[in-house]
Amino acid sequence: MIGFALGRVFSQDTFSIVAIDSVNGLFGSAGASCVGSSSSYPHGAQILSDVIPGIGVIHTQAAWMSANQQNAHNWMMMGLSPQQIIDSLVVNDAGGNPTVRQYGIIDYNSGHPRSAAYTGVNCSDYKNDTAHLNYSIQGNILMGQKILDSMQVRFLNAAGFLGDRLMATLQGAKVVGADTRCAVRGTSSQSAFIRVGRMTDAADSLYCDLWMAYPTNYSGPFPVDPIDSLQTLYNLWKTTTSVNGAKLFPPSEIKVYRGEGESLVFDFSLCRNYLQSNLQIFDITGRSLKELRVTSRFMTVRLTGTAGSRILLYRLAGTDGSYLCSGKFCR
Repeated sequence: MIGFALGRVFSQDTFSIVAIDSVNGLFGSAGASCVGSSSSYPHGAQILSDVIPGIGVIHTQAAWMSANQQNAHNWMMMGLSPQQIIDSLVVNDAGGNPTVRQYGIIDYNSGHPRSAAYTGVNCSDYKNDTAHLNYSIQGNILMGQKILDSMQVRFLNAAGFLGDRLMATLQGAKVVGADTRCAVRGTSSQSAFIRVGRMTDAADSLYCDLWMAYPTNYSGPFPVDPIDSLQTLYNLWKTTTSVNGAKLFPPSEIKVYRGEGESLVFDFSLCRNYLQSNLQIFDITGRSLKELRVTSRFMTVRLTGTAGSRILLYRLAGTDGSYLCSGKFCR
């Protein structure tokens, strides 16, 4: 369970992304806004973020209300899908006016991520959202659609660790006046944040949890764009943290061969503790294709529904849910 300041933040939080890397079991949240830090929300725009490791990520923004965010959290813990949560938020809006709210929600769903977004018709222009299989991007009070488009392109084209992709997404929105209220300050925003949780993290102790915010009462132009300041913090965080695949998880020890017809042969001879572990196979978007128990050194696997997916990913999870190894192969 998480706690929030009571009441409502009247400023509207602006552009953000929720995303899940289902292959590596990572849950991401990032955003920025022309909202500063104060006693009510000391980390600025980060107040909109709720990362629930192992379950999903919720962003409640635009005319933010703590009751709506807490309701969304409770419904996700009850097992409602992102779309069901949004439908419930609209019907049960704590302020009686869902048309001024904006939401982006994604859940893990046992390796089959689901996302949904909602933008109320009375959110301040420019506003829009785009929800896809493993991410959702949303924003309001924007310079225009080009901000959301740039964020989406950066996220889809960035490689590596989920945190790197989230920072690339924010950099895609680093335009003076991206949040139009900050145009006079010479920046895209007044505060920015990035949060990444692993499957076993506690909600209040995420793997990566960084933010930067100028005070609400700060006067004059901001000397450095908050997204650039956040990038500096993130780069420093990476120097003291193992984030590449080889360090996050043990090196790949599974060999994959072509079998007869469309079958694949998995060789676990170089992988320790493989018996009774779970082999999980995903397409390049993170969609789960197959999961099965490993019962022998060599296993033949037949995949269906993978037309057009030449590059596939695998993960081997121990009986206790721990990650033994992960990698990719071509079919």
